[in-house]
Amino acid sequence: MTAPPLLEVRGVTKRFGDFVAVDDVSLWVGAGEVVGLLGANGAGKTTVLRIALGLLGATAGEARLLGSYPDRAVRRRIGYVPQGLGLYADMSVRENVAFVAEVYGRRGAQVPAEMAGVADELVGRLSLGIQRELAFACALLHEPELVVLDEPTSGVGALARTALWDTIHERADAGVGVLVTTHYMQEAEQCDRLLLMAGGRLVGEGSAEQIVGDTAAVEVHVDQWARAFDVLSSAGLPVTLSGTSVRVADAPADDVSGVLAAAGIHAEVAVVPATIEERMTVLSRADATGRG
Repeated sequence: MTAPPLLEVRGVTKRFGDFVAVDDVSLWVGAGEVVGLLGANGAGKTTVLRIALGLLGATAGEARLLGSYPDRAVRRRIGYVPQGLGLYADMSVRENVAFVAEVYGRRGAQVPAEMAGVADELVGRLSLGIQRELAFACALLHEPELVVLDEPTSGVGALARTALWDTIHERADAGVGVLVTTHYMQEAEQCDRLLLMAGGRLVGEGSAEQIVGDTAAVEVHVDQWARAFDVLSSAGLPVTLSGTSVRVADAPADDVSGVLAAAGIHAEVAVVPATIEERMTVLSRADATGRG
């Protein structure tokens, strides 16, 4: 018998007046898997999380958390790091840890060893990276069955980001389910399964390769790369930079060459596989056009 999901939303829609922030989204997270909810800022990721956790009511659809309605009692069994971190800036690291430990009945919990040097510092005086590390440690303090992380690595250095992901995978290996939102597409490979949102909708699911599918990009090699970028962008094409290589997603190579030639720019172009960021851009533009 297949175990029920640890987190599930079914056909969830959220409207704020005439604005549809989330449009008929369904997703689930099982035990022992790391699910990445990807999308640009404003895609609806945080709204979906808040509905899934029972912190925000849905206009339509329903949410289940650990098999039940997501009430306060059920939320005690999860670990949650919101974008705002949920820490008390006017309390020290030690006091924040003690408070969280008291709330979850884990008296005597110690400050993580890597934070011993700042244990008595006020949280508000610490860097954003250290604050995020503290919030993550507090979310795991009570050994939750499910961990929900909203942009956990924003502002975190490379080494700390690696350590955080190592911990995420350790918890998943122990059977904990993890749902993490991010707009860092390079973190997609850290997840077992990806969900891609654009314009409040779920527009892709699977591995990075499955989401990208057969979408291609045109890579432009030209000395005047900054001017080429401006010309293509002004033409309304979805253009990005990779180093000094200009890339245009989901556009015919002849069209790209034609736009550049009309501006007096000679360039070499090649069709290459798109990245997941470019696929997200294509889907976002399609969604915006459909709504327009």
